[in-house]
Amino acid sequence: MNIRDRYAPSPTGLQHIGGIRTALFNCLFARSQGGKFILRLEDTDRTRSDESYVQNLYDTFSWLGIKWDEGPDVGGQYSPYIQSERTKFYKEYTGELLKNKLAYYCFCPPERLERLREVREAARSSETGYDRLCRSINPEEAAKRAAGGEPCTIRLKIPLGETTRFHDHLLGDIEWKNEDINPDPVLLKSDGFPTYHLANVVDDHLMEISHVLRAQEWLSSTPLHVIMYKSFGWTPPEFCHLPMVMGQDGKKLSKRHGATSIDEFRLNGYLPEALINYVALLGASYEDGRDIYSLNELAQRFNLEKLNKAPAVFDYKKLEWYNGQYIRMKSDEELASLCLPFAVAAGLFGAEPSPQERAVFTAAMPLVKERLVFLSEVPEKIAYLFREPELPGAEEFIPKKSDLAKTIELLQIGCGLARTLAEMPDDEQAENFIKAEAEKKEVKLGDLMMPLRVAVTGSRVSPPLFGSLRILGPEKALARVQKALKKLELSNK
Repeated sequence: MNIRDRYAPSPTGLQHIGGIRTALFNCLFARSQGGKFILRLEDTDRTRSDESYVQNLYDTFSWLGIKWDEGPDVGGQYSPYIQSERTKFYKEYTGELLKNKLAYYCFCPPERLERLREVREAARSSETGYDRLCRSINPEEAAKRAAGGEPCTIRLKIPLGETTRFHDHLLGDIEWKNEDINPDPVLLKSDGFPTYHLANVVDDHLMEISHVLRAQEWLSSTPLHVIMYKSFGWTPPEFCHLPMVMGQDGKKLSKRHGATSIDEFRLNGYLPEALINYVALLGASYEDGRDIYSLNELAQRFNLEKLNKAPAVFDYKKLEWYNGQYIRMKSDEELASLCLPFAVAAGLFGAEPSPQERAVFTAAMPLVKERLVFLSEVPEKIAYLFREPELPGAEEFIPKKSDLAKTIELLQIGCGLARTLAEMPDDEQAENFIKAEAEKKEVKLGDLMMPLRVAVTGSRVSPPLFGSLRILGPEKALARVQKALKKLELSNK
């Protein structure tokens, strides 16, 4: 069998975690089987579809590094891959269903359908959907009315009194009574555009889709699709309805749990590799005892047999862990390049940093790499290297169980060490030097370093002090310590 699967989003919103997981699983399955992964835009919802969402889709997948073999932007033998450009196919195949009396014209105006709904609600009726009024119209008479220009839709005839059966790769054999399926749904709307169900089935058949991997929320649509395949005389593809992605409260993942659109994750400073790695594990397993996989490694190991039936829980903390891991895999140059847009946006320097600023920025990466969770944290963490920080109150300089007078003495010692520490070629030498000086002066190393750190960085909590001193250089480092010492001395008068 030639494996062909697809991601078929509706361009009516931003790309989000659920959609990306579906696309990723389809991509991984196709790659694992040497098959083809297809992108198809299902833009039949003309009121909500928007080109900005199409662009968001392309931008998102470009950022994630997920590519398709066929699609609107790359072409393929089954072009076009945009449903609004394929209306001739839907009209042609709907015509076949009319000819074979498996579909019919419906002339009920929207007002009648709304009244029907209101009457049922008032009567608290359990009936839902269309009441099949036009199903009994003579087909020849209906065809004449439609040809005469009377507004109409085309509805599918759902076989009455039957049960529809199909097999799902993950959920097994499924039976669905036809009486529980939406009664005679519309296939072709009055404006000539197809509904989702018609376009989906016709396109999957014509594009020779072998496997449909989609979220379990679409399971209730599958009996209708199977009926449509049978009505056309086509063999359905193999179905696999993927487990839902839930928040930790057991409810479907949504904005109330945190970021869900990929744009939000990107702007918050996540790496695409981290997102891919984590999302690939939502409802699937690969190897025991291993967490980190590249996209190619995931494709090599993906297996439908290793999918889980139970819903997958999206854990933001776990994703943060992945992001930190991938940040630490980057070289200093790579990390600087990734963080630079965040620094520019934060106003750390101009729109285009000078060569000197860029050099300082890159040199600062080792100071923060081990502590980063998000790329967006970098500007705040290293701002003191680009502009002199505002010194905090005197109390921030004072080590635990010490006082201002003693702190001034400690900073006086630090003032004498700052230039030498800034000239030390590495942390080991700097640490050995300051330890020796602390022993000479009979002060605790931590107490000596506390006011020195605050003087240089403006904070008790900062990236490593020795590396910061080296980047600032002897002159700037000494000037900052002297300024802080003067402030403390004035406070003590």
